[in-house]
Amino acid sequence: MDFTKVIRDRFSCKKFSEQAVPQDVLDAVLEAGRLAPTAKNLQEQHIYVAQKPETLAAIDAVTPCRYGAGTVLIVAFDRENVFTYPGDKRDSGIEDASIVATHLMLAAANAGLDSCWINYFDPDKLAADLSLPGNESILMLLDLGYKADSAKPLPPHFQRKPLTETVTYL
Repeated sequence: MDFTKVIRDRFSCKKFSEQAVPQDVLDAVLEAGRLAPTAKNLQEQHIYVAQKPETLAAIDAVTPCRYGAGTVLIVAFDRENVFTYPGDKRDSGIEDASIVATHLMLAAANAGLDSCWINYFDPDKLAADLSLPGNESILMLLDLGYKADSAKPLPPHFQRKPLTETVTYL
């Protein structure tokens, strides 16, 4: 698929069908996340694939935003394996995990899947509920699947500010 079409047509799906994501398609999406750049190539990301009913129930317990997706990718990063930037005010954890998550989201669209980036949840509670390692932080959840027939972008989806409001040449 043309990259411009992928980024233009992709939207946050709020209603998923029951159609399962084929393993080969899921593997291609996960591979795109693996190939994402990270600071100093530390690759501190860890992706958890939630598909079991009990895992999806744990996600439902912390957010109303699964929207029926049969697959949810949990994007986490190892806080003990990050690069600290000059000035010691920031590190690469959130940034790198966000790049990985964006690769996953766009690869899903390229593969004909729909998705929704979810950050409306308590990441510490979910990590505890799923017994994730204590050195990891969850950045986000990515609902993944095929949209229901009635799913469509929310009205403000296509409203974008012009470049003149968001870009300044120095």
